[in-house]
Amino acid sequence: MPSADTQAAPEAPDDPASLRYRTVWISDLHLGTPGCQAVALLDFLKRMECDTLYLVGDIVDGWQLRRSWYWPQSHNDVVQKILRKARKGTRVVFVPGNHDEFARKYVEHNFGGVDVVSEAVHVTVDGRKLWVTHGDLFDGVIQNAKWLAYAGDFAYEFTLKLNRWFNRARARLGLPYWSLSKYLKLKVKRAVSYVSDFEVAVARDARKRGLQGVVCGHIHHAEIRDIDGVLYCNDGDWVESLTALVEHDDGRLEIADWSTQRAFPAAPVAALGHRHEVDHLDGLPAPTASAPFRHATTSVRQQVLNLFC
Repeated sequence: MPSADTQAAPEAPDDPASLRYRTVWISDLHLGTPGCQAVALLDFLKRMECDTLYLVGDIVDGWQLRRSWYWPQSHNDVVQKILRKARKGTRVVFVPGNHDEFARKYVEHNFGGVDVVSEAVHVTVDGRKLWVTHGDLFDGVIQNAKWLAYAGDFAYEFTLKLNRWFNRARARLGLPYWSLSKYLKLKVKRAVSYVSDFEVAVARDARKRGLQGVVCGHIHHAEIRDIDGVLYCNDGDWVESLTALVEHDDGRLEIADWSTQRAFPAAPVAALGHRHEVDHLDGLPAPTASAPFRHATTSVRQQVLNLFC
């Protein structure tokens, strides 16, 4: 018999949802990194309901977890919240990105109610067909010089570290989240050019596929715009932008910017420890025979790292 402290705790009732959407797209959560704004993300997930939730890549940051383990309780809470939505009837679709490319080995599998697919086509309520893809396939650095992408990842993490200290001070003053990396991206000429080239390339490929639009992530820049007759949508991220793409019941698409909703408190110091571990994912459904999580008693750290090996 398992001991009382290892038994799954009963599910707490969710907060009443104040937002109702037909479809929600989120990407680039980067769970497993200090830069992930898990507190804000969890607040968004608690306050919204939707028929379909798309996870458009870089949900778990395998690159960072290979370097050093980081998995505070807030990141575990986000995973559990998503799985709880799946159990309660939300269709959850996961399109892996480059940081969680390990999951591409499990395309066409379903884990805990989450469908893993390489890409998807979403049909809006007004009949438009939108291609759903993470977007890293259009990044020449990722495809042709991965070592350079890893180097850039180190520099990006350093920028985010500076930004965390700055935003802790802002939170104490009751001010909303502000992203230094996002500011630099919009000010540096080469970065602006890269974003524009990426958007055009993705939209062009959607047109070749005979689709009316595309939804992607990857570049951490939320945007909805028309590119030569193709609707380009980027849902942003939960590191810099704190944004999601949402579809209303009438088919209208918009960016939900959660950074403007409220000032989020900094995570407790204990939760920021790089070696914090959670031994059990309370409330997780039993893994299927084909699932990567083979043993329910294995630590979370080992479960996740098993995916990367």
